Amino acid sequence: MKRIPALQALSREHHAALVLAKACIRAAELDAATAVDAQCASVRHAFVAELTPHFDFEEQNLLPVLLAAGETELVARTLKEHEAMRAMVRTINDHVEAAALAEFGRLLSDHVRFEERELFPRYEMLADK
Repeated sequence: MKRIPALQALSREHHAALVLAKACIRAAELDAATAVDAQCASVRHAFVAELTPHFDFEEQNLLPVLLAAGETELVARTLKEHEAMRAMVRTINDHVEAAALAEFGRLLSDHVRFEERELFPRYEMLADK
């Protein structure tokens, strides 16, 4: 899907997030300690290097525009999911259970799809005005 220039980098970052989410789910399905531990390390790195700046950008630049337009439900859901993922990553260590890793992967995947299907299209409509 073609995005306005302001969202193109975020959509590319979403692709990387989906790859990470899929890797989390796959590692959890293997339920092998080495695979889970390695993926946990990847999650911690990606969260600091990629996801935190991504969330911060959305919260500082997109969400205020949506909130000003009265999109309180979209904004609330976005913030709730960002905080849920932040909380999950704080608990991910080298010995996390596979189920927790899979849960993070599913939440990340669902969140990306929500933003691409609902949040970004609404932002684009507002940006066109």
